[in-house]
Amino acid sequence: MSDLPGPAAVVTPDAVGLDLDLATIGSRGVAFMVDLLLITVGLFLLILAQALLGGAGFVPGWAGIAIALVFVFVLLVGYPIGFEVMNHGQTPGKMMLGLRVVTVEGGSSATRHATIRAATGLLELFGTTGAIAVISSFASSKGQRLGDMAAGTLVVRDRRRARHGAPTAARWQATPGTEHYIEVLDISGIDSRAYGAIRETLQRAPMLAPPIADGLCDDLAGQLLSRVQPPPPAGLSAEEFLRCLAVAVQRRSDAAGPPPAPTAAVPPSAAAVPSSPATASTDARSPSSPAAAAPVPPPSVAPEPGGAAPSASQPADRGDGSPTPPGGTGGGFAPPA
Repeated sequence: MSDLPGPAAVVTPDAVGLDLDLATIGSRGVAFMVDLLLITVGLFLLILAQALLGGAGFVPGWAGIAIALVFVFVLLVGYPIGFEVMNHGQTPGKMMLGLRVVTVEGGSSATRHATIRAATGLLELFGTTGAIAVISSFASSKGQRLGDMAAGTLVVRDRRRARHGAPTAARWQATPGTEHYIEVLDISGIDSRAYGAIRETLQRAPMLAPPIADGLCDDLAGQLLSRVQPPPPAGLSAEEFLRCLAVAVQRRSDAAGPPPAPTAAVPPSAAAVPSSPATASTDARSPSSPAAAAPVPPPSVAPEPGGAAPSASQPADRGDGSPTPPGGTGGGFAPPA
């Protein structure tokens, strides 16, 4: 329950960082009101059944009162426990608002987590009309109420239900005038690692300053130029060439399955790290930021097996085993005139 926007930095036991969108105090409050309404309807039905049975009720005397109190307790505590356990951290109210309870490690909440949250909720939600929950949530950097702190849980936005809809793979559209070239393009030399570098470059290019984006596209297109046939037509830019490769790979994948496995290892410093559009937008620097002024290393792909000598479109070897950096004698995209 925090009004502070932005993701929560969560590190799993395997040292993997996760960006979780914390639920705001407003969305959690509305979800609680929906759940409270359903609980009130259940209590009303209990009172109505008691009235219809007459003065004796379910069981005459103090035993009837005790049974009624048990029903109330089951509604107040069993309702959140049952739904959060059976529905993977979501009560009906949280489902309506697109929220979910997860552990602080980003995993699914279990029975013990739901039980601790429900037990403490009797005091901080019902006993104090939510005052303690609001205060503790504002005091917590992760928007946790006391029940969340005791259970080790967070309430986050469920990205599968929220604004982005169902996750989909990036799809590329052919540039006008390149359809014929894509149809005759032989991309047998483009493996999954090379496609990952193409995808990352095309996703990041619109978010960088034009000179830096052009340099990234030129360097990667130069590395891939010798892997495809026929060469690109005259006047085709490096970004358009990469887009043609991406469209051709996706059409091949749609028709015959995924691209072939990588044929050679890539040094860790040069390996491309494919990312989703949401991650790319987090990592990319805007043109106005100081980081955008510095050159960004382009994604690299593994060389073809067989030890072919570097061509004019590939980085040249300086003699120490490392390729010539961008701006040297190698690299760059040069479609035939």
